[in-house]
Amino acid sequence: MPYANRPVDKDCVFCRIVAGAIPCARVYEDENILAFLDIQPIAPGHTLAILKGHYPTLLEVPPREAEGLFIALKKVAAAQLKVLGAGGFHCLQNNFPLAGQTVFHAHWHLIPRAAGDGLALWPGQAYESDKRMREVAEALHSHITAGRCGGQDE
Repeated sequence: MPYANRPVDKDCVFCRIVAGAIPCARVYEDENILAFLDIQPIAPGHTLAILKGHYPTLLEVPPREAEGLFIALKKVAAAQLKVLGAGGFHCLQNNFPLAGQTVFHAHWHLIPRAAGDGLALWPGQAYESDKRMREVAEALHSHITAGRCGGQDE
């Protein structure tokens, strides 16, 4: 069942795609989700999955919509593995400009991977000490368990 009164931003490119005002190469669609090929793909089959409602970042996405999104992501990723012969895939989601978000309608990238495709990920760095790692974990855990992580409420 579609969500009634879903938010729309008339200036948002993804809302315009959902409305049919801008064409896209659809990969998957149901009442609440749309997945389509990225027009600047990292690899052939690079797909964007969006909720049809306008939510700028993950923090605004209503929990009731997450299950349908997760199901759609699994379907598209499974198709990438089978149809494209991908050996794996990335499921990435950027939030806010500092993290590389350029379209402020929450969206997920499903990027199929192949051996030798040249795509490199970010370099990992160890914590300077186990003590520092525990401090960071405890600070995050305390904030979450204190109920201060409701998303858009903050």
